[in-house]
Amino acid sequence: MNSNNTIPGAISQPSRLFEDDVACQNRKPSASTEPAESTSPRLRYAQRQQHEFRDVVLDGLLPADHQVRLVWDYVCQLDLTALLQKIRAVAGAPGRDATDPRILFCLWLYATLEGVGSARQLERLCEEHLAFMWVCGGVSVNYHLLSDFRVEHEAFLDQLLTHSVAVLRQEGLVDMERVAQDGMRVRASAGASSFRRRGKLTAALQEAKDQVQRLKKELQEDSGAGTRQRQAAQERAAKERVERLEHALEELAKVEQAVEKRGKESKEKARASMTDPEARKMKMADGGFRPAYNAQLATDTQSRLIVGVDVTNQGSDGGQMGPMLDQLHQRHEQPPKEYLVDGGFASREDINYAATEHGTQVFAPVREKEKKEKAGKDPFAPLPGDKPAVAEWRQRMGTPQAQELYHLRSSTAEWSNAQARNRGLYQVRVRGLAKVRTVLLWYALVHNWVQGQALRRARAEAEENRAGQE
Repeated sequence: MNSNNTIPGAISQPSRLFEDDVACQNRKPSASTEPAESTSPRLRYAQRQQHEFRDVVLDGLLPADHQVRLVWDYVCQLDLTALLQKIRAVAGAPGRDATDPRILFCLWLYATLEGVGSARQLERLCEEHLAFMWVCGGVSVNYHLLSDFRVEHEAFLDQLLTHSVAVLRQEGLVDMERVAQDGMRVRASAGASSFRRRGKLTAALQEAKDQVQRLKKELQEDSGAGTRQRQAAQERAAKERVERLEHALEELAKVEQAVEKRGKESKEKARASMTDPEARKMKMADGGFRPAYNAQLATDTQSRLIVGVDVTNQGSDGGQMGPMLDQLHQRHEQPPKEYLVDGGFASREDINYAATEHGTQVFAPVREKEKKEKAGKDPFAPLPGDKPAVAEWRQRMGTPQAQELYHLRSSTAEWSNAQARNRGLYQVRVRGLAKVRTVLLWYALVHNWVQGQALRRARAEAEENRAGQE
C-alpha cells in the first residue's frame, strides 16, 4: 500500500475548480468575506431543488397583446380546405391523428416573422419558448414534420399571396399602377466544396449505383429484422444519392451550354453541386463567389406590398423582367402601367417586350457604357436599330419627371429586400428551385401581413383625423 493511502494505479483527483451544482446553489458567502454582523446584507438565495406545485394554464402565461395571438387569429381566418384534403387520417379509419395544419402554418408564419429559418431550431423553440409552446398547445412536433410542411404546399402559398393582394385591392389600399422589381442573391444550402466536374460526377454516380446493388443484394440475403431495417434505410439513402448525382449531371449540361455560349472559358471547367444541383456560384455583395440563388421580388410602390415572387439560378438580373411581368399579369389580371428596375434588368429585349406585350412603360437608367459611347452627344438619344419602344424609353429617361419617378425604386423594391434580410433571409436551408421559391413565398406572406396591418392602421388614423377636423 502506498504511503499516501491511495489505490495503486488510480489517477489522482485534480483540484476541483467548480463545486457541485447543489452546493453552489445553496452556498452563502464565507465568514471571512462577510462584513460585520451589524452591516451584513440580507439576501434571497436561489432554491432550485425545492419542490413546487403550480396550477398553470398555458393561455394565461402568454400576454393578451402578444403578437403571436394576432398571427393565430389570421391563420384561423384562412380557408385551409386544400391542406385538410391531403390528410389521410379520417374519422372511422385506422391511423394516427394528423397535426392540425393551423398549428404548423402559424408556427412557420411566426418563425419567419422572428427570423427563424431552420426546422431544427423551430423544434427546439416549440419545447422552450413560451410563444411557440402556446401555438402548439401541447401538440408535439418534430423537425421532420416541420420541414416537410414548409415546402410541401407551394401552390397553396402562391394562391394565398394572390389572395392577400386581392383583398387589399378591394379595400382600396393597393392600385398596382406602378411596380418595382429587384433581385437579391441568397446563399444556398450547398457548400462550395460540393461542386465537381463531369469526370468526378460520373465516377461518383457509378460508385453510388454499385452501392445500391450491393445493399440490395445484402438485403435479400440477410434475414435479421433489425439488420434488414438498417440496410433498407441505407439503400434508400444510396438511391437518393444516385438521383442527386443524375440531376447534377443534367444541371452540369446546362452550365456547360451557358459557358460555351459566353465563350470566356472552356466548358471542361464547368462544375455542378453534388448536394444541390440547381444551385450556382454567384458573386455576392461582399465580392466573393458562393453557391446561391437569385431571389426576385416585385413590390407595389404605393402600398409596398410584395405582388410577385420568383427565383432563378442565374447570377445576373438580365432577362428577369419579362417573366415577372407575365406572372403579375396572370396573378392579378392587370399588368402595371409603370415598371421600375435598375440597370441590370434594362435589356432592349425586355423593354420592348414590356411595351408590346403588356403596355407597360419601363423606367430604368441608361447604361453607363452607352453614355460613354455617346461622349459629347445626347446620352438619351435613340440609337440606330432601336425599336420604337426602346427609343421611347431612352427619350423618356432623359426627362426630369422620369428621373424623379425612378427614385421610388430604391425606397420600395430594395426596402422589401431589406425587410426579408432583417427576417433572416441570408441563406436558405432547403435545396432546389421549387423549395427555395416556397420559402420565399413564406417571407412574402409575412411581409404582406405586416404591411397590410400598417396600411389599415394608417387609414383608420386618417379617418379619425378627418372626422375630428369636421
